[in-house]
Amino acid sequence: MIYKGSEEERLAVADTYKRWKKWGPYLAERQWGTVREDYSEYGESWEFIDHEKARSNAYRWGEEGIAGFCDAREILCLAPAFWNGKDTILKERLFGLTNNQGNHGEDVKELYFHQVSTPTHTYSKYLYKYPHNQFPYSELVNNNRRSRHEPEYELLDTGVFKDNAYFDCFTEYAKADVDDILMKITIVNRGAKAADIHVLPHFWFRNFWKHNKKYSRPSIKSIANDCAQSKSRRNGNYYFYHENGKQLFCENETNNKRIYNFENDVDYVKDGINDHVVNSKPTVNPEKNGSKMAVWHKFKLKAGEEKSIRVRLSKKKIENPWEDFDEIFNERLKECEDFYSRIIKKDLPKTHQAIAKSAFSGLLWTKQFYYNDVFKWLFGGPGEGKPNRVNMRNYSWQHLTNRHVISMPDKWEYPWYAAWDLAFHMASFVDIDPFFAKEQLLLVLKESYMHPNGQIPAYEWNFSDVNPPVHSYAVWNVYEKDKTNTNKPDIEFLEIAFQKLLINFTWWVNQKDKSGTDLFEGGFLGLDNIGVFDRNHMPEGINRMQQADATSWMAMFSLNMLRMSLELSKTNKIYEEAAAKFFRHFLNIAWAMHHIGKKDISLWDDEDNFYYDVVEMSDGRTDRLKVRSLVGVIPMFAVEIIHKDLFEELKSFRNRANEIMRTRPDLASLISNLDDTNADDNYLFSIMRGFRLEHLLKRLLDENEFLSDYGIRSLSKYHEKHPFVFEYHGHYQIQYESGESQSNMFGGNSNWRGPIWMPLNYMIIQSLRKYYTFYGDKYVYEFPTGSGKKMNLKQIANELSKRLIKLFESNEDGRFQYHSDDADKLFTNDEHFKNQHLFYEFFDGDNGKGLGASHQTGWTALIANLIMEMDDN
Repeated sequence: MIYKGSEEERLAVADTYKRWKKWGPYLAERQWGTVREDYSEYGESWEFIDHEKARSNAYRWGEEGIAGFCDAREILCLAPAFWNGKDTILKERLFGLTNNQGNHGEDVKELYFHQVSTPTHTYSKYLYKYPHNQFPYSELVNNNRRSRHEPEYELLDTGVFKDNAYFDCFTEYAKADVDDILMKITIVNRGAKAADIHVLPHFWFRNFWKHNKKYSRPSIKSIANDCAQSKSRRNGNYYFYHENGKQLFCENETNNKRIYNFENDVDYVKDGINDHVVNSKPTVNPEKNGSKMAVWHKFKLKAGEEKSIRVRLSKKKIENPWEDFDEIFNERLKECEDFYSRIIKKDLPKTHQAIAKSAFSGLLWTKQFYYNDVFKWLFGGPGEGKPNRVNMRNYSWQHLTNRHVISMPDKWEYPWYAAWDLAFHMASFVDIDPFFAKEQLLLVLKESYMHPNGQIPAYEWNFSDVNPPVHSYAVWNVYEKDKTNTNKPDIEFLEIAFQKLLINFTWWVNQKDKSGTDLFEGGFLGLDNIGVFDRNHMPEGINRMQQADATSWMAMFSLNMLRMSLELSKTNKIYEEAAAKFFRHFLNIAWAMHHIGKKDISLWDDEDNFYYDVVEMSDGRTDRLKVRSLVGVIPMFAVEIIHKDLFEELKSFRNRANEIMRTRPDLASLISNLDDTNADDNYLFSIMRGFRLEHLLKRLLDENEFLSDYGIRSLSKYHEKHPFVFEYHGHYQIQYESGESQSNMFGGNSNWRGPIWMPLNYMIIQSLRKYYTFYGDKYVYEFPTGSGKKMNLKQIANELSKRLIKLFESNEDGRFQYHSDDADKLFTNDEHFKNQHLFYEFFDGDNGKGLGASHQTGWTALIANLIMEMDDN
């Protein structure tokens, strides 16, 4: 239902990036250290522009800020900066460690929270916590020079927040209209003593003119003591209204003198405001104009005192910009609350409602304007010289030109899209913004993203890496949910996606099944160091690896495409041809998983009752790599339930399918027969029938193996005392690690060797629900294994959901379970900390501690799905 004047009504407006979504939190939280900005000779991305250089360097491809807002083309940017009077630099951007500095890889070292946002960002709120005392930059770097066997050294470990000596810095945005943005910055002194704080709302242009000669440098000029005006050929004029404060101006141009030791192109460069405020240097333009400006406010706040600053950016000339300011904020905040009250069911526990709202809001805050033109990056744009590059990264992706607002995994740690992350994001986005979910899924299938050969780009470090083919899963998931919620099937979306996915499916078949046996490779497939060795680079003597996960993903891909083609056949009988094709593909893959080559070695091990990768060695032998990991659980995901009525409608497909079954009865034995439905007239399409499912579940639900108090581990705990060793032209070993990785494979913060990851837990639970739809109550299994307590598959799915939700609930110490260290006591004792949620990349397999990226709301937002879908089931 669309509510008049509501957020839903704004979402339904066409061409929304020129309307209500034109402005949003699309600013990166880290632009420094990215591949896009790396113009080093040897591809040293982390070092070319680091945090120390960032304040002086004008970026080529994007901008960054704390709690930033910008337009959908990132022409103009808004963000606050802070200074406590003690730091050596302004706090304009978030600080963290590079991959080479951290003992477990790159890691943001700040405390900030994406508190709330509507899908169109008509209201958004962000909290940054800033110490009274000097920020411990050097201490954080020096104390993270630890071994991989030690934990990371975090900001709370430094003691800088002792005695609550910090400011809560809230940044809020509300939209009066499409081009009328209200910004409010509220500073609260949480300490017991008075403290100084400087607040500088910044307003600037991304430097687009340096690399595009058709544009001259735009300007921002003071036109009154409380107003500046921006002028640009690209977006016309804007008025920047502010209350009080001192206007400071410079240019968004690189300080060449500081970084490269040669003369600057202009007098007042990018770090001019920083140097003026912190060091009292004459580095701001006395003429009060430039392409970057800030308004300098200075306060001394008593203990508990708060102060707000109001700013307004508008296309309109407003006589009194503050007259309706508070009224607009209150109205937009109410609309935000009303929206979430409709999206999140009121009969859920209040704590669960808060988790879901926080997850959705974090997801919305991690949108980002992403600009990357590989051809220009490699060879320079018009009128530019060719960069000096020995490492021609992504050379085969010269067609790729990305210039869109895209959902990021994490705008600091991963400020670039990743194909399989994005697919999981959309499983959550569809509940709050189905328009965006469909747009994003189609985006990465466009010709400026997808390779001409059909490969979907992985991520900017290496677009040619292979992510699991979960895009089809996401498309079908979004289509079904949207259809259920609106009762209007979006056939156009499904058909466009299907046509592009056909090309991607063909790429997989041609590139990753080189022997044509329906057994697939793919390398690490997003699972980084889950293998005994790097699956992207086979050790000496290994000719080929037939991967249980790659093959299972392709079985799932085939089922997704089968289901889509059957749906499309309802309105266009031509798609029955595709349905028959994918039905046969699925059967072929199911058969191949259990019959390999002349020696008939199956991916399924009858002794262990588990799926394993199989390697072919140079001496002619084949062997299973008996690592009990999620690689062997992924076959569960290849499951689909299809009602008999659909087959009755599609007679051509049914005849074709029956012919396949008659000519290859050995294939038919692997899945349910087309003459065999359950009591509800449903067919089961699955690699795993009752026997295999039963035995895999014994391991999956065993607390001595995969089952943790907080979800399913990525590697069986069995391997803690029984490491798997593979010896062939070298010694390779993998062992269960509940927390941060002790291996440097794929960088220090990659760890699929024990921790709990939300996305694959979510897929396990979804698969169990599908199996329940077919088997119903008559099939029950021990949960946990060995307990004697039996449950049906729906009950098991709910119990797993509860364990995952427990991560986000308060434990007996009064803090969220993912806060399990003594350093996190503030999250127990401080009322201004304890209700602020973080969304970690993964969680310790034993105690549930949050690990990896702390704002990986992208796929960890699936906790909201688990909360809402458990209620539905």
